[in-house]
Amino acid sequence: MWLTLGAVVLGGGGVTYAVASPSADPGATGRAKRPVKVYALALKGAAADRQDLARTDTSQFSMLGVSWTGATTRLHGTAQVRTRSTATGEWSAWRDLELNVDPLEKPGRRVRGASEPLWVGSSNGVQVQVVRKNGTTTALPKGLEVNLVDPGVVTDAEAKAPGSEPAAFVAEGSPDATSSSTPADPVSPSDGTTVTPTDGQTATSPAPAPTDTTTSTATPTDSDSASASASATASPSPTRPTAPPSTVPEPPIVDRAGWGADESISPQAPEYNADVKAVFVHHTDGANDYSCADSPSIVRSIYAYHVQVEGWKDIGYNFLVDKCGTLFEGRKGGVDLPVLGAHTYGWNREAAGIAVLGDYTTTSASNAALASIARLAAWKLGQYGADPAGTTQLTAGATQKNYFSTSFTAGSAYTFQRISGHRDGYNTQCPGNSLYPQLPTIRAWAAGPVQGLKVTSLGGATASGSTYYTKGAITAHWKATTPGSLIKSFQLLVDGKTVATTSGTATSVGATLPLGSHTIAVRAVHQSGKTATSSALNVVAETTAPTFTTTPQLSLRAGTVNTSAVPVTLGWKATDDKALQSVKLLSPTTATFNPTTTSSSRTAKSGTATTWSMRAYDYAGNYRTSSPAYTPVILQESSAAKTGTWTSRSSTSYLGGKSYSSASKGADLSWTFTGRSAAWVVSRASSSGQAYVYVDGTKVATVDLKSATTLYRQAIWTKSWSSSAKHTIKIVVVGTSGRPTVTTDGLVYIK
Repeated sequence: MWLTLGAVVLGGGGVTYAVASPSADPGATGRAKRPVKVYALALKGAAADRQDLARTDTSQFSMLGVSWTGATTRLHGTAQVRTRSTATGEWSAWRDLELNVDPLEKPGRRVRGASEPLWVGSSNGVQVQVVRKNGTTTALPKGLEVNLVDPGVVTDAEAKAPGSEPAAFVAEGSPDATSSSTPADPVSPSDGTTVTPTDGQTATSPAPAPTDTTTSTATPTDSDSASASASATASPSPTRPTAPPSTVPEPPIVDRAGWGADESISPQAPEYNADVKAVFVHHTDGANDYSCADSPSIVRSIYAYHVQVEGWKDIGYNFLVDKCGTLFEGRKGGVDLPVLGAHTYGWNREAAGIAVLGDYTTTSASNAALASIARLAAWKLGQYGADPAGTTQLTAGATQKNYFSTSFTAGSAYTFQRISGHRDGYNTQCPGNSLYPQLPTIRAWAAGPVQGLKVTSLGGATASGSTYYTKGAITAHWKATTPGSLIKSFQLLVDGKTVATTSGTATSVGATLPLGSHTIAVRAVHQSGKTATSSALNVVAETTAPTFTTTPQLSLRAGTVNTSAVPVTLGWKATDDKALQSVKLLSPTTATFNPTTTSSSRTAKSGTATTWSMRAYDYAGNYRTSSPAYTPVILQESSAAKTGTWTSRSSTSYLGGKSYSSASKGADLSWTFTGRSAAWVVSRASSSGQAYVYVDGTKVATVDLKSATTLYRQAIWTKSWSSSAKHTIKIVVVGTSGRPTVTTDGLVYIK
């Protein structure tokens, strides 16, 4: 880190090296402070239609522009620049400078014509070309030069920021370099401007090495306002007025000391308007990929450019804002006062100007920037009782046309939006084709009420159709398109009455509802006091649990039976006094069913008592659980009472490894059991016959066992009862002609 600089000029080549002396290390990640520097490099060219500056090594700079002799002289053509990055050493593409800059109504003697300044980031090389517009006979203006601004490291915050600076500002300058913002070309009296070169410098003399003091000796003009007085009542006041209170809070604003303004270069006192009737929105041009940590440097560079290059009394804008939404005080005089600025030609006497750092020709401004503009505009206009979404009459200070070819005559009144774009008052593309369409959003945010308010969800409650159900405790969640920084508070309304209030940046709040039906809504209170209320939600608070009108129960169903898995149907019926949401099977496995489902095909393990636990939920979150236990029991054929001839067969395909077969008409098997469901299990083939089924002595079915394919362990007939009781099932061989054989594999019942 280097704090003290000394200069050594070598030879006659015009190359100046700044040699640094070491000083105490302020910290490995800190940066040494250094002042703002403004340099000028003269352009060359004998022709009246083109002037250039070849690729030139320069001192470090971050902002540049082109200026020329004569504040009222216009440059009819194009000015393009290329710069070399100190970080990468790469040259940028050609970039156009904005030349259609608002003129000053009464420029002082030291004011120069100039392009808008362009932020390019830390650079150490420049190339410039200025070309007269085709078809015009007007020569390029005299005294053309490119002006380079190094913002330095000024504030304590910047000095503590990570990163390191070069040990010195290496000025490998061409013989045309100067280090003063004073115009290098002496101006003839006929130009109306008198400029005296500083320290014997001319446009062709080598620049001295930079020092720790500001190099500019230009005296700021006291007549740099960009509009004319239309009447005595519109004239600015030299005395400091009293700040009127506003209808909305003042947003946080970084003051001039906070961004490192050197007040010594603009000693003239500010002037004041009578009030602020409108706010004009601008963009500053330049790169949009700047770090917001660099925003003070950008503001400081614009200030130096306006004062030390163009010769203005102060920075032109009343306020500036970066893409992160940080607001900066611009022209001095008091952020709460109607300071006369120099930003919108013809309209400065009744308006304030705020510029967004960056170029918004093809890129939209960030919501953070829009929100800060809205807050600032609402506050400034609120000091004078003006509606940011309304219109006002402004008196033209100059005869001109705006970007839309609307003609204005000095002294006449015209209608403007309270929040307008630069192009509404002057013939310029500013604030850019992407930012200009965002002005309606800024107006809506600034004026209120809150836009886009909507309840997005209701925690602790579940919706069924258009109604939410809860046990009582809810949390309302909402969103709004208006930023929270412009919102005073949110209120939770239950049946139209406020039950909870929270901050304007909050997105949720909780409450407990009494039992019964209610409406829930959210009200947003804008900082202006205007309110907006969301659509209401219907909410029912209730604590009654659902009921099982039919207890979960198992019944046997047709299918393949194994010793470990018996096909069953689980049946139930649940209801709720308000709205049943679902029924869940909790064990022996898990499943979720919709409220209208009342059965499910499952399998059950035989010989083991299994608990079938089910839980019914309503939309409020109340629930009831029922957990009956059932045991499927397999009765082998050997346990049956039999008559007639039955032959035992053995195979692993049979249930339990064995079965009974009979082709004798009238042969029967019977089982007696106590249970609530039964299934007869058989083997089936193309030669299988028929059998009668008797239940408790009554014939209930004739079952045909014939099958095109051979099947084993098939539950072919089932019967269920509403409750468990003692029953007898008897199977009788019909003796079907040509296929009399019946093969039985047993009986399964559920107890």
